[in-house]
Amino acid sequence: MFSLFRKKQFFNESEKNLIVEAIRNAEKRTSGEVRVFIESKCRYVDAIDRAAEIFFRLKMEKTDDRNAVLLYVAMKDHQLAVFADQGIYQRMGQEYWNDEIKKMISNFNQHDHAAGIRQCVKEIGEALHYHFPFDNDTDKNELPDDIVFGD
Repeated sequence: MFSLFRKKQFFNESEKNLIVEAIRNAEKRTSGEVRVFIESKCRYVDAIDRAAEIFFRLKMEKTDDRNAVLLYVAMKDHQLAVFADQGIYQRMGQEYWNDEIKKMISNFNQHDHAAGIRQCVKEIGEALHYHFPFDNDTDKNELPDDIVFGD
């Protein structure tokens, strides 16, 4: 059946797979969790407020060590944010998160959104590994690794 209302595809299948692979690779070395949320437009003036709303809607605060991170991008509005739970946010400090946003913007300015997201996921994974290393006996994948697409 044909539908007039289809969600915009921001990435091709290869790019989607590479982003999901980056999430899985990042999480292999940490008890932390990384999620990526992509939508067309930000419903708020401040992208961090929208990222916080999504973070809690996805129940990301429920991780055992409070070490989940959401990478939020509103493609048409050119807004992005990284929202981290208290366990990892406090350990890394505001400057770290600001630097990650700057790096992602640099890739976005080169029109390579998928590469910017992958690089950010990789670096967040390194920070999570440093502060929350993977323990084979106790760690489990607490959140799905797929990209979440909004409206």
